Amino acid sequence: MSDVADPDAAGPGAALAAVVAGLAALVAGASIFWSSSLPLWVGWRIYSEQVLIAALTVSIAITFLTRRAKSGHADASPSALDKGLALTALVLGAYLVVRFPVLSQNVFYHPTEALIVSCLTLPLLLEAVRRAMGLALIVILGIVCLYALFSSHLTGPLQSRSINPDRLVVFLALDSASMVGAALYIAVAVVVPFLILAQLLLATGGSAFFSDLSLALAGRRRGGAGKIAILGSAFFGSISGSAVSNVASTGAITIPLMKEGGYSPKTAAAIEASASTGGQLMPPIMGAAAFLLAENLQVSYGTVLVAALVPSLLYYVSLFLFADFEAGRRNIARVPEERIPPLGRVLRRGWFILVPFAVLLGGLFALNLRPETAALYAVAVLFVQSLFVTYGGGRIRPVEIWRALVGAGRAAVEVVLICAIAGMIIGLVARSGLSFGTGFFLVQLGKSSLLALLLVTAVVCIVMGMGLPTVGVYLLLASLAAPPLIELGLEPMAAHLFVLYFGMLSMLTPPVAIAAFVAANMAKAPPMATGFEAVRVAWPAFLVPFLFAASPELLLAGSWLGNAAAVATALVGVGLVTAAIVGFLAHRLSGGARLACAVSGLAALLPHTAMPGATALNLAGIAGGVALWLWQSRRPVPLRG
Repeated sequence: MSDVADPDAAGPGAALAAVVAGLAALVAGASIFWSSSLPLWVGWRIYSEQVLIAALTVSIAITFLTRRAKSGHADASPSALDKGLALTALVLGAYLVVRFPVLSQNVFYHPTEALIVSCLTLPLLLEAVRRAMGLALIVILGIVCLYALFSSHLTGPLQSRSINPDRLVVFLALDSASMVGAALYIAVAVVVPFLILAQLLLATGGSAFFSDLSLALAGRRRGGAGKIAILGSAFFGSISGSAVSNVASTGAITIPLMKEGGYSPKTAAAIEASASTGGQLMPPIMGAAAFLLAENLQVSYGTVLVAALVPSLLYYVSLFLFADFEAGRRNIARVPEERIPPLGRVLRRGWFILVPFAVLLGGLFALNLRPETAALYAVAVLFVQSLFVTYGGGRIRPVEIWRALVGAGRAAVEVVLICAIAGMIIGLVARSGLSFGTGFFLVQLGKSSLLALLLVTAVVCIVMGMGLPTVGVYLLLASLAAPPLIELGLEPMAAHLFVLYFGMLSMLTPPVAIAAFVAANMAKAPPMATGFEAVRVAWPAFLVPFLFAASPELLLAGSWLGNAAAVATALVGVGLVTAAIVGFLAHRLSGGARLACAVSGLAALLPHTAMPGATALNLAGIAGGVALWLWQSRRPVPLRG
């Protein structure tokens, strides 16, 4: 990891790297400090906002030291201005940590002080966000601020009481419903422990273990290279929760393997990007947005995991079938035997990597622990194990533990910045009355057609996701679009997962398909063509949210019989539509057979509550699919295209 200080490093950048590494470790340490309830154990009276401010200002300082003002990317070294801004952020953070109890309780008695520190804090945060993520979030915040300042001059549902500029600034920076609110708390107290777990898993050989496990499980099957990529990216993506980092890490192995096996460059890149993107919704860890979803709905994280299980299963089953059908269509063989490790050897060498997952799930479901507490227990277990064994053999070195902490802190910086500014937007949307006006408009739209409202929400999520990470899209749309969906009768879990899914899909959807473009660069494939191929590969993610919006059984929210029936018909439908998209079932499909396959699949996918006779259509679709498969499988000679 190039941005982590190495004790053996030398040269002019070594001191800077050491400073950045120390600051990143502070972010991770602040999370451990609070999430472990250490202040309670030692009897310290500390506000959670003080810990959040410390983590946020350190993250701002890291951004100034690692991101240049013009490009947002790292150059040779930070300028004197960058270093001055970083130091200012740290000094201001220390001051706010000390003074926050006084300012929070007696802000009206210290208006000048509150205004000064707010006027210093906000520009630092906005500039850090601009360098790290661009202008999208800042523009949205600016629009909401303009509304808050001039809402009394509007008419209709959007009219509200304007907020004075000085109160607006103080609210944004110091109010517990704004910058240091629930969103930032989730980022620091909940997400960072999971990032530490992910980094420690990587340090102990978790990535290599999951790659070898995928090889052993799928390498001997037709199109094994594609299936290995899907399994490996699903395993690793569930740990990392980041589509781009997943592509960059696993794609270096899987994309060349798929190309060598016979997949076209754009298809190999699209499969890797699609599999990596789905990791954000793959239990047991998922991405940062899942923790925010649990907080917004006031449900346990385990409830979110259960609800997300079937949609993610449908998604990855479809990807797996796509790889298999594409391999059949292109006559792609299995992976050579000499490259496949024995499954028994892989499990003997890496069984200990599964133990932290068992601890995590046991803590969440059996002991009903908070997510951050369960994650810290898993980290502790993995740490103890790593002192004796790693997947590569030997023991973990102290420098690797240090790098894991630093890596978690660095990975948390962007999430912390996003949640801080998103918290400001969400708090101001509620404070200014914009949420009421927007909700009124969307409810009126939904009264004419809930489907129209779902379509509008999906498009808005994808468009916003072109300039925002998934976490930012979810936080904004969860406060604006999800409440009207719930008011119109949608299950709360379905409404929030709907927003989360389509926020994620911006990673694959042209014209700004970041995960697909990164994979295309690694595969040396045309970026835009790869983006459209990724949409074709990941098609269920565009349809499944509409399905679970209409059928809560796909979120396991019905009776066990209803859940089983909904899952079974959805699996059959997904398989048939995927076969139609690829043009292969048992053999290559003719044009008419592809159409019949697609119609049968869509009939099987139709939610049983969508219309009278939907159950009969489900059964007819399944019967049609079975008949088509039997007809295809009995053909002695495949069609040649």
